Amino acid sequence: MSIRSSFFNPPFPERLLFDSEEVIIDLKPHWWHFAKSVGVAVVGLLGLLWAVSWDGSNIFEDAGRYVMITAFLLAVIWVGVRWLKWRSTHFVVTSDRLVYRSGVFAKSGIAIPLERVNNINFYQSVLERVIRAGDLHIESAGQDGQQLFADIRRPDEVQSLIHAQIEENGRRGTISEVVSRTDIASQLEKLEGLRDRGTLSEAEFEREKRRLLES
Repeated sequence: MSIRSSFFNPPFPERLLFDSEEVIIDLKPHWWHFAKSVGVAVVGLLGLLWAVSWDGSNIFEDAGRYVMITAFLLAVIWVGVRWLKWRSTHFVVTSDRLVYRSGVFAKSGIAIPLERVNNINFYQSVLERVIRAGDLHIESAGQDGQQLFADIRRPDEVQSLIHAQIEENGRRGTISEVVSRTDIASQLEKLEGLRDRGTLSEAEFEREKRRLLES
């Protein structure tokens, strides 16, 4: 689901990743993000074409044309601003975190460790189901609590992928814990062998055992 790099669609910067962190999902907002601004621009263009077709040149028609031109230019600027925001926005899921960054000049961002994510819900209207867009509601343990991420592409699939990564991280953590416990048990056996052979005194054995368990 990751988006490929291009001039119009830059990927999430690798310098912002931790060591051994892997990007699982890197999404820009859905094109529905442009719906309102483009709709207003189209209406403005139609109004401008209609104003240009007026016959005569009385003061009211001239004022109307200027109004339509201004409205159309403002709508085009709005589309440009939305595009810049779209280009600078990243919804990213890595092997460790959920990251959301946006902003052209003033930047803002959210980073939620996956182990703190408690619940993930998505919402789609009838139209959003057709165009495969929607909103994600993510509840996490921490100060922020709930976060809403709008205009997410394929939110149902994103929800499933986040759940899958959380389960994978939990499985890896369990395996690491088992390996760690096994390693401690083997080291304790070695210490007991050294004590039984007289290499370590009882006091030295207890000291090394305590150090091992505390570590």
